[in-house]
Amino acid sequence: MSNTDTLDRPAKSPVAAVCKRVLSFLRALVANPLTAAGLGIVVLLILTAAFAPHLAPYDPLAQNLGNRLMAPNAAHLMGTDELGRDILSRILYGARITLKIVFLVGVSVAPMGLLIGCTAGYLGGLTDLVLMRITDVFLAFPKLILALALVAALGPGLENAILAIAITSWPPFARLARAQTLILRREDFVASARLQGGGSAYIIRRHIVPLCLPPIMVRVTLEMAGIILTAAGLGFLGLGAQPPLPEWGAMISSGRKFLLDQWWVATMPGLAILMVSLGFNLLGDGLRDVLDPKRERARQ
Repeated sequence: MSNTDTLDRPAKSPVAAVCKRVLSFLRALVANPLTAAGLGIVVLLILTAAFAPHLAPYDPLAQNLGNRLMAPNAAHLMGTDELGRDILSRILYGARITLKIVFLVGVSVAPMGLLIGCTAGYLGGLTDLVLMRITDVFLAFPKLILALALVAALGPGLENAILAIAITSWPPFARLARAQTLILRREDFVASARLQGGGSAYIIRRHIVPLCLPPIMVRVTLEMAGIILTAAGLGFLGLGAQPPLPEWGAMISSGRKFLLDQWWVATMPGLAILMVSLGFNLLGDGLRDVLDPKRERARQ
């Protein structure tokens, strides 16, 4: 091949290379039917939250006592609650609240746990001892109980519930990042970076954190189900989103007294929680297989 042919060949665009890698990742992700189902549920949640005003047949806050506790029918596909509000519309708008909780907690606890775990694992010594004992204190209490205590101290409300869930959800990420860092800090490329004059902060940021991201991403996805259930538990107890917001846990709480006769009032939001939690779990399992080829080969 001549030099002219080499020069005439167009260079591969970085954007095209990134798109190719993303498409390859998505193909591997949807190769498993269960993972594809989980991804579909998560995408459906996002689309539902985005287009809730266009999908909801009624105003989720509109009360009509003449239609209270109606069974599912053609006009109200999921029935109505004790105040005559359309349950389908409230579930669709409730997806916005659920997605808000998932997003805000996810973007706060993952970086926090990653920073604490990588710092403790790389520096070791007294830093590791102090950070991990603080982590153990949080892990010693059940997440929901600790979140209940924090919300009781801060006051009921959606923002305080998100803050309480975030404060109680970071320790597993710190533990995972620390375990991964303890392995990575013995690698040759870390020793090479240290010999070249790289400081601890530089090595952690440039070398340790990027390699800890894949397991953290998987753990974030798997933890989403627990976050949703914790938020629903706080809402059920009246400490999360306050009425008349259509939060799924609060909807179950208001419908529990009608469970025997008007089952749809509590069952429909319960099914929504079940489906979304299942979707995140299935997606997390698929991410774990895609990002850990050794695990996939072992299963085969």
